[in-house]
Amino acid sequence: MMDDEARVLAGGSARSGAGEPTPERTGVSVKHAADVAAERAARRETGAVPARPAATILLVRDGAAGLEVFMVVRHHAIDFASGALVFPGGRVEENDAVIAADPGFCAADDGLEGTARAFRVAAIRETFEECWVLLARRRGEDRLIDAATLRVVEAADRAALNAGSIGFDAVLRAHGLMPALDTLVPFAHWITPAHQPKRYDTQFFLTAAPPTHLAVHDGTESVDSIWIAPGEALAGAESGRFKLVFATQKNLEKLARFPSAEAALAAARTTPVVTVQPELMGREGTRRLLRIPAEADYGGTDFLVDLSPAS
Repeated sequence: MMDDEARVLAGGSARSGAGEPTPERTGVSVKHAADVAAERAARRETGAVPARPAATILLVRDGAAGLEVFMVVRHHAIDFASGALVFPGGRVEENDAVIAADPGFCAADDGLEGTARAFRVAAIRETFEECWVLLARRRGEDRLIDAATLRVVEAADRAALNAGSIGFDAVLRAHGLMPALDTLVPFAHWITPAHQPKRYDTQFFLTAAPPTHLAVHDGTESVDSIWIAPGEALAGAESGRFKLVFATQKNLEKLARFPSAEAALAAARTTPVVTVQPELMGREGTRRLLRIPAEADYGGTDFLVDLSPAS
């Protein structure tokens, strides 16, 4: 189980998200057991656990009062960010890399290298698994699939995909779909510090929510969901209504600067992403002093973080 400090420093959602595999959904799997064994071996050899690649997605839309983002509440039984309000997301799986390398799914001339494609594929797959939104197109079409097509895909394959009995490539192939990688805009990149027992290398992507796709929580790893203004989520954390992990809080603060979804997307398209790997600089009781790069533009470098919201 991840300790409190690791939860705060890990960054983002986690179901995977920022990176757990799927045992919370389906019980301890062979893949999860292999991951644990690999982590233990790496710790014996290097003293540090490798950071697991993960992808988190910020689905945004314009509500009555301005920009809103889709967030879910993690199940209290999950060992990472239990009960916290997070962005959907999860680990990058081997099958995501397979899809990313297949020109039948991803155009070779899209300007992305293979690893970057795999992160995007993972973000799209996790969004489908976790909140029933599928950022995909039929082959040869420019528009995203409509609600009717989404319902067909969900009914046929979503349960099997979540159970791990089929891969995302099989889902896409069965319905003649290609993941819409171009709809994802890089927004942030957070890496867990090297001394933590579980580590995640998490890419955050911003995207406009398809208006005909009804985003909802999955009812297993996440037990509630909400479209919410970033400022309202931050105020809710202050009042005790919500729990937020550190990276979620900082990215909500950045998102709250924008009046609309298009303004946020336009800014993200022209703003280079600076990697954030928080450094632990000191302690004050139950709080930690964390340092992040000024260039990442989170309104400062040093932050006192109370561990309780992620416990």
